[in-house]
Amino acid sequence: MFGSYIFLIFSASLLIAVSFGVVAVLPLAISGMEADLAIDYLSISLAFAVGQAVTGIANPLGGAMADKFGYHRAMLFGIILSVIGLALIPFSTSPIMLVFAIGVLSSVGYGFTGIQVAMAAINKRIPPEKSGFAFGLVNAGGSFGQFLMAPIAGFIIISFGWTTLIYFLIAGFILTIPFCWTLKVNSSISHNKSESSFTLVETLNLASRTTSFNLLILGFFTCGFHVAFIRTHMPGVIELCGLPTTVAGWSLAFIGFFNIVGSLFAGWYITRWSMKNFLSAIYFSRAVIVGLFLLSSQNTISILVFSAALGFTYLSTIPPTAALVGKMFGPKFMATLFGIALLSHQIGAFLGAYLGGYFFVETGSYQLAWFINIALALFSSLVHLPIKERRVEFQAV
Repeated sequence: MFGSYIFLIFSASLLIAVSFGVVAVLPLAISGMEADLAIDYLSISLAFAVGQAVTGIANPLGGAMADKFGYHRAMLFGIILSVIGLALIPFSTSPIMLVFAIGVLSSVGYGFTGIQVAMAAINKRIPPEKSGFAFGLVNAGGSFGQFLMAPIAGFIIISFGWTTLIYFLIAGFILTIPFCWTLKVNSSISHNKSESSFTLVETLNLASRTTSFNLLILGFFTCGFHVAFIRTHMPGVIELCGLPTTVAGWSLAFIGFFNIVGSLFAGWYITRWSMKNFLSAIYFSRAVIVGLFLLSSQNTISILVFSAALGFTYLSTIPPTAALVGKMFGPKFMATLFGIALLSHQIGAFLGAYLGGYFFVETGSYQLAWFINIALALFSSLVHLPIKERRVEFQAV
């Protein structure tokens, strides 16, 4: 089925694996930053929260650059910025410097190395009827990066310190640079030639007036809130339970591993059945999973069970969301349009990262943030139901 595209899918998966892995494990260094940089927890949370918003802004910009100048160039530019930002973290002696390193440079880099670039390159090269499962494979690659890097990161922090982790993450980015060129696509390639005459501005105008697209990006806001809250504050939740850093590492690893399963399942499912119904079910299941976790004893076993269950749903929203964008508007400007959806995702991520820290500082508990997670999950479960899964008519606008 994918014989002629194996190296393309592998390269895209590897690039996303490193990008996802870095973003996922960096919060494990928060305690070390707080101690060694003498920066308080709320300021560090702000740096990560700003990073979520900046990544969101960078996602459509990275998509537009990829659509205009090439997916490989956008990915390379993102890696360079990410490396520079990471390298500045150990030298950040004030909240402003940390916000610049994590929240600006690294996060703009993450936006340009985002999954919208990799998936758009896939969508340009692989026939539409096969792209859904390919999206699942690439997304699973990102999850594998988190699964592999999380326990390694925990080990590095305990054995060598958090700054060594930073240098390890930098090395991971640098080693992936040669694979950027695999994403290079001839600009004349398209699976829908009838769209070639429409400009980006015309397509964006049409997308802004498409109710289904607006509902899709509104629902994606919740995914960002969930992912950023878990990614940023799960180590703090586990520490509050009196458990060691290794449990936090294994929690992230469980999330990554079971998200591989969830991503592959999502890619398989959406090639056969309704994408919007799948998204609705995923968000509803998250509300149930979080509710059960809050009722549990929150020991090592319950945390790992929660991580496994949440992991299955964690980023399995990405393949159907990307596939719906591609189905509505075709491949020509998919990187830009999916980047806009990711902007909504990252606005939610900003709030998830910051409010988690804010409520903890104010109340000494993450309870209110968990309740917001549940409410948003139920909201998104309903929002996806009216979406129409069909190609939007392209007309001059």
